[in-house]
Amino acid sequence: MRQKQISDLGGMLRAWRDRLSPVDVGLYSGEGRRTAGLRREELAALAGLSVDYVVRLEQGRARHPSDQVATALSRALQLSDAERDHLFVVAGLLPPSPRQVPSHIPPGVQRLIARLGETPLAVFSASWDLISQSPLWTALLGDPFPAGPGRPNLLRQHFSGTSQCDDRKRVVSQSGSREIFEASLVADLRRVSGHYPDDQGVKALVEELLGSSDRFRTLWHSGAVGEHQSERKVIRHDVVGEIELDCDVFSVAGTDLRIVAYTAAAGSEAAEKLDFLRVSAVTSSSVSAGTT
Repeated sequence: MRQKQISDLGGMLRAWRDRLSPVDVGLYSGEGRRTAGLRREELAALAGLSVDYVVRLEQGRARHPSDQVATALSRALQLSDAERDHLFVVAGLLPPSPRQVPSHIPPGVQRLIARLGETPLAVFSASWDLISQSPLWTALLGDPFPAGPGRPNLLRQHFSGTSQCDDRKRVVSQSGSREIFEASLVADLRRVSGHYPDDQGVKALVEELLGSSDRFRTLWHSGAVGEHQSERKVIRHDVVGEIELDCDVFSVAGTDLRIVAYTAAAGSEAAEKLDFLRVSAVTSSSVSAGTT
């Protein structure tokens, strides 16, 4: 019975990979492309897995995919919620509970993100774990994925001394004070912790910050509940200098995901600086692709 499940898993992965257009994940689809769907190496890169492991999964030789692997594959393959749950079940795993913070990005949202790739844009979970980001986001704020376990988290960034994705040195000013910004984040996290009472990641984050940050402890014990809002920020970049941008937060209905985007008015000095960074990001990606 177990062998049948593994075989079915491999077949489903191949079918889902074959049906997904490279364009929908932000990849170039050239005329000489032989594969209609995603190549194995493309799926592996999108999911953060080795090509060999993807091959072993599809051939049924990898028998115990973890929750993290199943989640990464579900996101990379742009599965619906029902397909994601089926993937978990066939792999012998429990599907994510609705009482836990969702990290699955719906297919339509992923296609939207791929088409907005020329905008500094990132997707965060309800508890502000960074899930994905566009190349221009990385060019503007730096690489948020250093080596090491765990996802970068916005609250850890601002309250912990062991930040993984610290952009504080780049954000020079914002429309609200830093104190207001941090209070807004903590009030938002309290709302999320109440909405997802079984999420161990949220509980661990709160306990970590209560033990490491006096500022977080004070704000948390205030009992404030709220939702984090958009604001304007000035970012200092090593290449283009200071750049003033609108930072807007959009919520994805039914998932509690946050899409954060930086934009500038057309024709403005800030827009010209973003255009320069956009060209630099494309050039960097092309050079990297040519050296792999």
